[in-house]
Amino acid sequence: MSEFIEAMAQVPTAVTVITVKDERDDVGTTVATFTSVSLDPRLVMVSMENTRYLNELLLRHDRWAASVLSTGQKTIASRFATAGRPGARLLLAGTPHHRGELSGALIVDGGVTALEAETVQVVPAGDHTLFIAKVLAVDYVDSALLPLVRFRARYRPTA
Repeated sequence: MSEFIEAMAQVPTAVTVITVKDERDDVGTTVATFTSVSLDPRLVMVSMENTRYLNELLLRHDRWAASVLSTGQKTIASRFATAGRPGARLLLAGTPHHRGELSGALIVDGGVTALEAETVQVVPAGDHTLFIAKVLAVDYVDSALLPLVRFRARYRPTA
């Protein structure tokens, strides 16, 4: 297993914060597996560990938001990746953000892009769940910024 983990650590991935609005609170987590799967229709996919609370929420709530972080947002990535963290509103206190019009989920400002999505298919995959979603809206794109990536078990700038 450790050889597989080491092998996959050699593959850089964009760091993304996934958020969902629950009846009680806003919840979010940092993920390293978020990708486009289709242009027509516009579909994206996020892979979520089965034991995460957000996995449970995404099974109950179809609409969510994805904020792909920029190199200056390592602190945000770490906050959302920490176990036992408080709600997303507290994690974003003092950080520019807004609520998505279509999902109601919190969106982190200052990343390279953000979008709102609606799950259309759920695929069990070992110890993870794949959520395939249609893109409801692209909230923003900032091509002047560089993405934050996870590479060899660390957050790293791309340049």
